[in-house]
Amino acid sequence: MQMQLKRFLPFLNWFPLRSETIKSDLVAGITVALVLIPQSMAYAQLAGLPAYYGLYAAFMPGIIAALWGSSAQLATGPVAVVSLLTASALAPLAASGSSQFIALAVLMALMVGLIQLTLGVFKLGVVVNFLSHPVIVGFTNAAAIIIGLSQLNKLFGVSMGRSEHFIQDIWGVIQQIGDTHIPTLLMGISAFAIMWGLKKFVPKMPGVLIAVALTTIVSWSIGFEHNSKGKIESIMDVEVKTLANDFSLTEIKIDELNGKLNAKSTELKRHQKSHEEKSSQRTAALNYEIELLKLELKDAEGENRKLARSMRKFIFEQVSTANGQPGQLYLAGQVPQNEKSDGYRWRIKKVSKGELKLVGGGEVVGSIPAGLPQFDLPKFSWDMMATLFSGALVISLVGFMEAISIAKAMAAKTKDRIDPNQELIGQGIANIVGSFSQAFPASGSFSRSAVNLNAGARTGMSSVFAGIIVLVTLLFLTPLLYHLPQAVLAAVIMMAVIGLINFKAIKHAWHAHKHDGIASAVTFVATLAFAPHLDNGIMVGAGLAILLYLYRTMKPRVAILGRYSDGTLRDAKVHNLPTSEHIIAMRYDGSLYFANVPYFEDTILEAVANNPKASYLLVVGDGINQLDASGEEVIHHMVQRLKDNGVTMVFSGLKKQVLDVMRHTGLFDLITQDNIFPNEDMAVDAIYEKIRAASLDAKFCLLQPKNGEANSAKIST
Repeated sequence: MQMQLKRFLPFLNWFPLRSETIKSDLVAGITVALVLIPQSMAYAQLAGLPAYYGLYAAFMPGIIAALWGSSAQLATGPVAVVSLLTASALAPLAASGSSQFIALAVLMALMVGLIQLTLGVFKLGVVVNFLSHPVIVGFTNAAAIIIGLSQLNKLFGVSMGRSEHFIQDIWGVIQQIGDTHIPTLLMGISAFAIMWGLKKFVPKMPGVLIAVALTTIVSWSIGFEHNSKGKIESIMDVEVKTLANDFSLTEIKIDELNGKLNAKSTELKRHQKSHEEKSSQRTAALNYEIELLKLELKDAEGENRKLARSMRKFIFEQVSTANGQPGQLYLAGQVPQNEKSDGYRWRIKKVSKGELKLVGGGEVVGSIPAGLPQFDLPKFSWDMMATLFSGALVISLVGFMEAISIAKAMAAKTKDRIDPNQELIGQGIANIVGSFSQAFPASGSFSRSAVNLNAGARTGMSSVFAGIIVLVTLLFLTPLLYHLPQAVLAAVIMMAVIGLINFKAIKHAWHAHKHDGIASAVTFVATLAFAPHLDNGIMVGAGLAILLYLYRTMKPRVAILGRYSDGTLRDAKVHNLPTSEHIIAMRYDGSLYFANVPYFEDTILEAVANNPKASYLLVVGDGINQLDASGEEVIHHMVQRLKDNGVTMVFSGLKKQVLDVMRHTGLFDLITQDNIFPNEDMAVDAIYEKIRAASLDAKFCLLQPKNGEANSAKIST
């Protein structure tokens, strides 16, 4: 009973807690929290969410995953790759940072949790094996590069558009390098220098936290942030004013379409409850109207995203007015000679109902709502869940593979036992509970788990303590984070992903097997090419890896055997050995299943054609691990066909599972016990006796051991 309870509630294994264990876990928890708080905010922005949503994802998921997981040191929370996958999956559906985008991210966490929990409960953790290691290596390298490049605009203080082609977006950033906001760049470089210097010279110090604290203090003291407001009418350039007006009008249209869509949806629900014939007809009409409204809304939202991208590229100088009204905005360098600008370079950050939100300094995190996140059921619809399913599946598998790899690596050092299915359950429950507290998808973090282990964590209580510190931060410390520069968060992300770039791993995969190298390289290129739709890249890689595996198994190694000088049977072609005229000995190094049975049949027919005097064909089947219905059918056909042509088919070394299939299908009786032997030497001896009994010239049976000394010899390459 107690064992079953501990299996259902794994955290009971921590108890009773000793004082030294609590002390070690507390120190580790504090250490991890110092890294977790700034990292989680950075990863939230990577996911396209306001920074404080990272604190929400760092709070409950980390505690829950520790309680229901099997690893004592795995630190769960926001991670770079999962955050990027979340952003790429949601970018086509809503504007980053919008309320709709946030709702979708929370729903994504729920779906990821449900998928992981289902896989864990039904012990289907092996499904992650479909994502082979070379594919993950290629994807991780590409994702790390994409993550790093995606932060360039924040580092240089310029705008970055969101389109269907990530490379195009990066090119747009590069074109704006001349407009770099120098204070923003200096903030980012300073953060890099602090983190790198502390890591190199004082590795035990929390470099990320120190960089964040120092730059935040500097940001506050110099007035790094500088915002203003304006009106569309204050834009003096006709082209830009037209863009802003078009954006404002489209925004009004979007609001109207959303209103109509809500009204039609309400009417549809009312008619669906009625069973009258007229109501059924109206239901069909409403469905059609709703689909048209959705298409129109999608077009309008897409148009506004393009307009927003276009407006963000322009840089303005502002000339103050005497009457206290918003200043006039001129494109940089176009201020009239008799006018004087306020000295700032302004960008349009947002347009809403004719009002402009202008940014003239560096960007900071800004206001963070104090207190706990709202605990509520994520908003969902079946249509939206169907749309998000492919992305949620990829995040579930990639996130879990990252988590279990980290957990196993640490378990090897601590000599703990890791249960992959229990870890799936822990990660699944963590994401489900996280979705109720406004969290986006989370997973195990390599860097924070390493910090946790090195800080002396002994049980999952260290993650509980880290979560409590995040809770204290949410309740009391959020005002201190207002002036944290966005460029510093960009530097935190870029420093974190540098360690993920490992091209040597792709080279290693190539040396292990060229097909693995190809799968890894294609995944790398495809992920970059499909960005921001990263799920397409990993799907291409996984599909290619499976196809290459099938291709390899379609043509396994087949060797015609001859007798070597030491009495063993070896590949006659490799060792230049003579073969027998009366016996064809063939070794087949592969399972017999639907994909390779044609090749098996062809090799046998070719061998028989090349040895017309042979009356026996010996198949050395030590390498045959599996026999399916297609394989059984081909063997059945070959036994009959060769028998009709005076050739007896003999087998040796067949495994139990292969013999079981033969017995169940009647193939064993067709071949007969007389032609199935435990090993190749017994088979050759038996065939040799039959050849002598048939008065055939035994000197041409070169497989027969001299003086019978090799009866117990083993087969070799």
